[in-house]
Amino acid sequence: MPTPIRDLQASSGQAKSVAMSDAITLDLADEAATRRLGARLAALARPGDVLALAGDLGGGKTTLARAFVRALMGEDEEVPSPTFTLVQTYEAPAATIWHFDLYRLERPEDVFELAFEEALTDGICLIEWPQRLGGLLPAGRLDVALSPGAVAEARRAVLTSHRQWDDRIGELA
Repeated sequence: MPTPIRDLQASSGQAKSVAMSDAITLDLADEAATRRLGARLAALARPGDVLALAGDLGGGKTTLARAFVRALMGEDEEVPSPTFTLVQTYEAPAATIWHFDLYRLERPEDVFELAFEEALTDGICLIEWPQRLGGLLPAGRLDVALSPGAVAEARRAVLTSHRQWDDRIGELA
């Protein structure tokens, strides 16, 4: 069955649906819509989940990750970008959230120095710049690809489940 595409309007909350077969595409009107998507993903996340956040510099990956973390930890949670530390962890009630920013990762295997295997075991992993992992990127994951939208503050999010989110991805449409 085709999956709907929704246009998340900034103020009206109205949605347009169009059919597509492989992924869910969400047009995010502004940064607040990107944050809402992060919170919706957090509400559906389970221990063991991997969310691969792809997009250009300034594309909204960290905004989405911050909203995800704050949805599970509370709005007052400080969520720095892990650009220089490469990983930040947060002890949420359901599971540890591991927020990886792999932009500065030199070799895919360097991720093992960041306790990546531990994170995959029972944590929830948010991975910015997942392409840096090459063949080490887990096969079971949710890809969240962010790209520019129709206007400067808008984004388009394409969500693709690779088995792991098959039972939940429809709730995001």
